[in-house]
Amino acid sequence: MSDLPASAANFCYRHPGRQSLILCQRCGRTICPECQTQAAVGVVCPECMKEQRKNAPRTKPALLTRLTGEGRPTVTSALIAVTAFIFVLQWVPGLGIYQHFAYMPTLTVIEPWRMITSVFLHSQGFIFHILLNMYILWIFGQLLERLLGRGRFLALYLVSGFAGSVGVLVLSASNTVVVGASGAIFGLMGAFLVIQRRLGGNSTQLLVLLGINFVIGFIPGLNIAWQAHLGGLLAGAAMGLIFMQTRRFKHLGVQVALIAGLTVLLAVVAGVKVFSYLNG
Repeated sequence: MSDLPASAANFCYRHPGRQSLILCQRCGRTICPECQTQAAVGVVCPECMKEQRKNAPRTKPALLTRLTGEGRPTVTSALIAVTAFIFVLQWVPGLGIYQHFAYMPTLTVIEPWRMITSVFLHSQGFIFHILLNMYILWIFGQLLERLLGRGRFLALYLVSGFAGSVGVLVLSASNTVVVGASGAIFGLMGAFLVIQRRLGGNSTQLLVLLGINFVIGFIPGLNIAWQAHLGGLLAGAAMGLIFMQTRRFKHLGVQVALIAGLTVLLAVVAGVKVFSYLNG
């Protein structure tokens, strides 16, 4: 699922065996995470950074850089760690994590944050739920974080998770209670599918995986929110298309505007549904 087409434009110019979608903001060449240095806006390649620093005083590397290292799936690891930590907190008596942060459509008006916080909660009676989600997050998170960069990847995860809650709000019963990262996970797969297809890669394995996981959501008795899967998948695919169409640094403003627009659109859809609840 990780093999993208062997086009030189999709490979780091310093490491021809490493694929990436990140371009140096100064020279426009493709660079892998190891070759990226964070600038004021965007990233630059080693040669451009060397040129920028010719007359700059030497300083120690930032603490965050020393701790995380270049090219490591830092956001993916952080998301898994936060989710696991919250899962442990769910078992602490008296905290009421599940009761206060799980998502229910009827609570959208008074507690809208549940549309995001529910992404970090999982069913306590079914540990396979969190294990499967975190396993898939680890697989696709590493791939996408390296391809997109940390900021874009985090935006993809959160917007997809929000879209999953919107899917539940629009398509399920008003008293449905939903927790889990499945909407965000489907968003990652949706984005990767679009990126892979647009670059000419073979998506057969991913399509099969998506099909199996989506069908499982309709099996009676499993209590799986297929609505969240569908919402996350569609939003993730849209995000993937945005990333591909606005890949170059000069399109960064357009990219941010489109992502913000997609988020607003999701909020409007949620608002319309909530309005129908209030007037129904």
